[in-house]
Amino acid sequence: MAEIYVLEAQPRSVVGKKVSRVRREGLVPAVIYGPKIEPVTVQIPYRPLQLTLLKAGGTHLIDIKSDGKTHTVLARDVQRDILRGDIMHVDFFAVDLKAKISIDVPLHYVNESPAVAAKKGVLLTGPTVLTIETLPSHLLDRIDVDVSVLAEVGDSIHVRDIKLDADITVLNDPDEMIARISQSSAARSEEAEEAEAAIAEVEIIKKGKTDEEEGEE
Repeated sequence: MAEIYVLEAQPRSVVGKKVSRVRREGLVPAVIYGPKIEPVTVQIPYRPLQLTLLKAGGTHLIDIKSDGKTHTVLARDVQRDILRGDIMHVDFFAVDLKAKISIDVPLHYVNESPAVAAKKGVLLTGPTVLTIETLPSHLLDRIDVDVSVLAEVGDSIHVRDIKLDADITVLNDPDEMIARISQSSAARSEEAEEAEAAIAEVEIIKKGKTDEEEGEE
């Protein structure tokens, strides 16, 4: 099971416009909601919350302890100040550890494509995330995509090529392209120059033959 982060929170009775007072005290208003619980309003010290969100993102479970209860959650919506970027409010989704959930997991490209290394082509990528369905205990923080299998121009990786544990289902279209090697502009220019040179050479040979035929006359 992936690491679970822990946050200490306090029950919150202040709501609406009055939450500005909560923020002045160095606390962040938050709400915990889910299909099996009534919404729970809490307030969390700013710095611990900031560090936890930085590490957990939206793909790691967090145990929020408040008023003698523990809620296992995922961070779903983090509202920030437009100018300063300060955390203003957080929505946490309370998960059922026995029920599957769907979540977007970022893609991470690893290794190097031989085609790119040989300057045959350039790497084009598709989606930045894949949507998976699994139990909360099997969540991933990223999906590695090994591009070392892309050896030639035209080689590609699709969703169907991504192999994950049997208890994880990828919800994206299996035919969706994730990565592909496309011919680089430099390689296209070189091929065009070679083609032009070949055509010119053929024309010179033809002209030479024509001159010889005229000379024979």
